[in-house]
Formats: sequence, structure tokens, C-alpha cells
Amino acid sequence: RLLNACYYSRDGFLAAFHNEQAFRQEVYLLLAATIIAIFLPFSWLEVALVVIAHLFLLIVEILNSAIEATIDRIGTEIHPLSKRAKDMGSCAVLLAIAIVAITWISLLWTLFLL
Repeated sequence: RLLNACYYSRDGFLAAFHNEQAFRQEVYLLLAATIIAIFLPFSWLEVALVVIAHLFLLIVEILNSAIEATIDRIGTEIHPLSKRAKDMGSCAVLLAIAIVAITWISLLWTLFLL
């Protein structure tokens, strides 16, 4: 069961990576942010905070993509509940981006002002 779960997770990651441009961009952002954080004079805890914030963004992006795929599968007609679900998913991504931004601003503020 655990091995199958790993295969399903891999398939989900690959589906998001191949089909969702925003997810690809956020994966590249995670890689770049990790490299930058490692080379800045951050502690390992601060590097971990950067990575965690970016991984959280990826999680929210995948959930948003899953919501959108489900709504699109249900039908193409415009429905207020479908719009609400998609808008809430988009809002969740925006809030996750805010967490990434706050993390970076806080760490850079501390780095350059202390």
C-alpha cells in the first residue's frame, strides 16, 4: 500500500508539473530560493523556513489545481458555486504567496538590519 501511495504521489506531482504552468514556476522558484538561502548567511533553521514556506505554496497550488480540475470535470456551464470554489482556491494560493513573501522579508530584514 505504501509503495502504491508513493506511485500515486509521483503521478500527481508529474501531472501538476506537466499540466500546470503556475506549479512549474513555483517548483523553479523553490529551487532558486533554496540555493539563494543556502548561500546567504542564514542559519539552517532560516533555510528550513524558506523551504517550508515554498513547499507550503506548492501544496496549496496542487490543491487549487485539484479543485479546478474537479470543477471543470463536472461541467462547463458557469455556476455560482463553481466560481466560488475556484475563487477560494485562488485566494488560498495568494495567501500562500503572502506567507512566502513575509518569510523572505522577515529574514532579509533581520539579515540586513541586525
